[in-house]
Amino acid sequence: MTKKACLNFSSSEEDEERVNNFMEMNRREGVNDGFSRHRPNDSLLPGLVDDVALNCLAWVSRSDYASMSCVNKRYNKLINSGYLFGLRKQLGALEQLVYLVCDPRGWEAFDPKINRWITLPKMPCDECFNHADKESLAVGCELLVFGRELMEFAIWKYNLIRRGWVKCQGMNRSRCLFGSSSLGSIAIVAGGSDGFGKVLKSAELYDSSSGSWELLPNMHTPRRLCSGFFMDGKFYVIGGMSSPTVSLTCGEEYDLNTRTWQKIEGMYPYVNGASQAPPLVAVVDNQLYAVEHLTNMVRKYDKEKNTWSELGRLPVRADSSNGWGLAFKACGEKLLVVGGQRAPEGEAIVLNSWCPKSGVNNGTIDWQVLGVKEHVGVFVYNCAVMCC
Repeated sequence: MTKKACLNFSSSEEDEERVNNFMEMNRREGVNDGFSRHRPNDSLLPGLVDDVALNCLAWVSRSDYASMSCVNKRYNKLINSGYLFGLRKQLGALEQLVYLVCDPRGWEAFDPKINRWITLPKMPCDECFNHADKESLAVGCELLVFGRELMEFAIWKYNLIRRGWVKCQGMNRSRCLFGSSSLGSIAIVAGGSDGFGKVLKSAELYDSSSGSWELLPNMHTPRRLCSGFFMDGKFYVIGGMSSPTVSLTCGEEYDLNTRTWQKIEGMYPYVNGASQAPPLVAVVDNQLYAVEHLTNMVRKYDKEKNTWSELGRLPVRADSSNGWGLAFKACGEKLLVVGGQRAPEGEAIVLNSWCPKSGVNNGTIDWQVLGVKEHVGVFVYNCAVMCC
């Protein structure tokens, strides 16, 4: 039986209104339910009831949505409503988009499926935010960018459906240098430093369906320059520093059901100092991987033994800049390394990927080049991967 489309997917109240407008248009213009109509062109796909047609359209590559929106007014309304994005999630028809910024010209997105680069609209922020250090996070169909404007911390978000930037509601406790990760339509940020440099142990949950922030129970230990990730449905934060001189090897696990934190001693023994980047970590198939940037080695975490094992080396160097300027992310079923490369023909940012299911051959990881961006330098300032 064909799965019926559900409306519980919008990224905001405005999106929900747009979806309802699309459904209202269906009722007004006629919906193909399998019975004869006076207007045969009412159906989305001739010969198919609309429930079936919507399921078929959800499997169309996301890169073709712009062309689909030009077919007619009804298709345009459908694409702009965001309806298909929610249906794609239900059906498991997700694709990845890699967002990154490597030079002052702004954000770009790379679509691995069609090997195409897309330039995002210019962010309408002030110059202070534009040139300050930033952090980024993809959640649902939104890209969140955290930074500091002239007078205060600020968050800008890019909505994939609307294809534009808007100012996001601020956190309850503004911060920077925090650990963060997303799971579907929610994200959690933990720790970091406030505007006065105080190291925080507070955490917050962001719900992209409402655009709101909710304070969570505090962690056991304050930490900044840490990293976060979801694994087995739970949120983890590892690494970081509790003060300018004290590095942390412990991790913490947050259970969303019990709303409690559990401390895990020795979870990340590769301590990072004040001049070093936060831990470079990524989770694929509920398995945790990390980069030890001093040795350029990729390691895998054993959840049962609370230990790490070596797999192989990175395709680029992470030790030259203390781990900064390099991105290590999960991209579907693959690990993704985004870093700079210098060659006789010039500088470029190279995206390398590896599927852990393919295994390691004699201590060597078979990295494959996924994409190349030329003439943008060799430093990756921010990177986030969106699944939609």
